[in-house]
Amino acid sequence: MNPEQQVAPASVPEQGPSTAQPGRMVSRSEIQTEKSLAEFLVQMDNYAPIIPEALTDYYLAQAGFECTDVRIKRLLALATQKFISDVATDAFQYNRIRQQASKDKKFLNKDRKTVLNMEDLTAALAEYGVNIKKPEYFS
Repeated sequence: MNPEQQVAPASVPEQGPSTAQPGRMVSRSEIQTEKSLAEFLVQMDNYAPIIPEALTDYYLAQAGFECTDVRIKRLLALATQKFISDVATDAFQYNRIRQQASKDKKFLNKDRKTVLNMEDLTAALAEYGVNIKKPEYFS
């Protein structure tokens, strides 16, 4: 029998309370997952996300989300931070592609700074299903 497929009784003290059911056999991979989750939650206690907790609390309240567990709020702030980081990275890549195309058109400027444009941001957010359109201008 493969070691990953071996099972342990549900009363093994190594496993967390979420999978403990009398008479249920638990695989070692489930026990390892429970350990990893417990370690992750302990790390979340010591982690301070870049997004301030007051800002996270405000937007969670606006969305109707009520939770007193700080770890859950920090997890949501971490997911938001990851999303923003991914969008910014993708927008930067679009900017670099656009700059490479402009270099081909004899537009050489060595002291060029990278600036986040709406064009690049719109393209990056479109990959994640977020559509941004400029409002029409009326004079």
